Amino acid sequence: MTGSRSGNKQDHLKPEEINDDKQIIGRQIWRVVPYAKKYPKRAIVGIAANAMARFFDLIPFVAIGLAVDFFTTNSLSGPQIVQDVVQGIHSEPAIGYGIIIFLSFVCLAIFQGISEYSWQTLGYKIQHDLRMDATRSLIAMEASYYDLRQTGQLMSILSSDVNQLEDVVSDSSTSIIRIIITFFTAFLILVLMSWKLALILFGPIIFIVPIVYWFSTNVQRKYRKQRESTGDINAILENLISGISVVQAYNAQEWEALRVDKESGEYRDQAMAASKDRNRFVPMIYALAGVAFGLLVTAGGFLVQPPNAEITTGQFVTFLLISTRMTMPMFIFGILINQLQRGEAAARRVFSVVDLEPKIIDKEGAIEIEGGIKSVEFRDVHFTYPNTTTKVLSGISFKVEGGDFLGIMGHTGAGKTTILKLLMRYYTPDSGDVLINGKSIDDFTLDSLRNAIGFVSQEPFLFFGTIKENVVYNQVATDDEVKHALQLAGALEFVENLEQGYDTIVGDRGVKLSGGQRARISLARALLKSPSLLILDEASSALDAETEKKIQENLLSTGKARATIAVAHRLSTIRNATEILAMVDGAVVERGKHEALLSNGGVYSSQWNIQTGSMSESSTE
Repeated sequence: MTGSRSGNKQDHLKPEEINDDKQIIGRQIWRVVPYAKKYPKRAIVGIAANAMARFFDLIPFVAIGLAVDFFTTNSLSGPQIVQDVVQGIHSEPAIGYGIIIFLSFVCLAIFQGISEYSWQTLGYKIQHDLRMDATRSLIAMEASYYDLRQTGQLMSILSSDVNQLEDVVSDSSTSIIRIIITFFTAFLILVLMSWKLALILFGPIIFIVPIVYWFSTNVQRKYRKQRESTGDINAILENLISGISVVQAYNAQEWEALRVDKESGEYRDQAMAASKDRNRFVPMIYALAGVAFGLLVTAGGFLVQPPNAEITTGQFVTFLLISTRMTMPMFIFGILINQLQRGEAAARRVFSVVDLEPKIIDKEGAIEIEGGIKSVEFRDVHFTYPNTTTKVLSGISFKVEGGDFLGIMGHTGAGKTTILKLLMRYYTPDSGDVLINGKSIDDFTLDSLRNAIGFVSQEPFLFFGTIKENVVYNQVATDDEVKHALQLAGALEFVENLEQGYDTIVGDRGVKLSGGQRARISLARALLKSPSLLILDEASSALDAETEKKIQENLLSTGKARATIAVAHRLSTIRNATEILAMVDGAVVERGKHEALLSNGGVYSSQWNIQTGSMSESSTE
């Protein structure tokens, strides 16, 4: 019945579904590249500036070598063009070499600054785009997606994991470019100076390849589990802080602390395991560098000794200095692999969210609802929640037209709220038809359907902000329209009596307001839409009888063309309904008006007598 996208992606948030026997560096990180392509100028400037910075980083070493030869032989050495440049800068070569070194460092600072700025700002832009793509994927998912997922886990992905990828772009990417440019530039210079010494230097580096492979295939799995442990900790802390009043009421502080201790301990163990592998990897790099330098100094001593010297003393000094720039990338490479592994673990989680595709979407050819919702009909609707086997609705049928008021009552778990969720298309029926204006609900776009509905949930949710912001939420309204909506919802009087009035901050989730006040603000938000269908899910449960009666009068007097469907435990809320459905275990067992249901002596009558206190002692027994 519902539109769906083909080729649904694997939900990478379930680690057990991931085949990670072999972890390959960059398998997911490479997916950041298309985001970088959206900002080509920053990437190009960053690469070019980094290349220039590396060029000016090596010039002082060449100048130092030439200066050493000048001081030992009292004559200029090197290519003629270099000698001309030195003399052109200053007639005294020693001063000329000093000026060259100084200017090189100035240029290095300028180009390195440009490179860092370009890559950092590119990283921030990619971070923003990734977070927005992941957020849009999450808010497009149907309600069933969130049934088995913790808020803290998802928050960890949108915050710390996305931030980790920003570090990869702004730090690791520029390090990769720096290593590549430095390595090949220095390699060319060193080979031109002495291919024998270059061979001695680069020989041990070959052994880095198997070390890197070992590290990448072992530590990636640990980093992924570490990122997941971070999400688990966030999830527990989010629940703990949100439910602190319950925690304290049940003296559960120590019990909650033990829960946090367990998750934090798992994070600690994963982090320590990764650190163990990392700190076995880095010393291997140092050991190889030590071997290379030891051989280089020993062999170089023979090559500079007369009478068969192959290079000058200055050239050997330059060779040694540039070699330090060659080995530094090896040390940076060890840190870089560590960053990339962390980034890979974060990328797997971030792109698992970006790849999400909702099952409940607009089908091809879906149309807008024109003129509002004129009728709602359920025809033999059956429904079972995902990942469960217990049927929640069994053969539900009813019809509501404009101006009608349908009341639904029943015990907890009877399926009342589920009917409303199907109307909002949070879920799709297993079988049967849900019709809007005589057509399948799937024939209409989700946006137009929900725009036509005013929905007040059982637990009214207010966002952090002012009362006015919560009423206007995602709409455009004048002050008079906001005032009118508050008046209909019975909230105008208490709002205007507040010290800050409409600009009163309601706190996180409306904590600064009472339950009844939150319910009325939520109702005002729904009424501001002027909906053609008003859905109330226990919306008046937190209201006193007098306020409830006043709101009912307001709604009846102003919404003669509006259809209303209300779920209620308190039967006074729906006694004036056009039709009342009495539900038991997902099925409608009675239907009719208030008076008729009372005379039937069934479920509705029994509940009415209990609530009004008119039940006789014998019937109570």
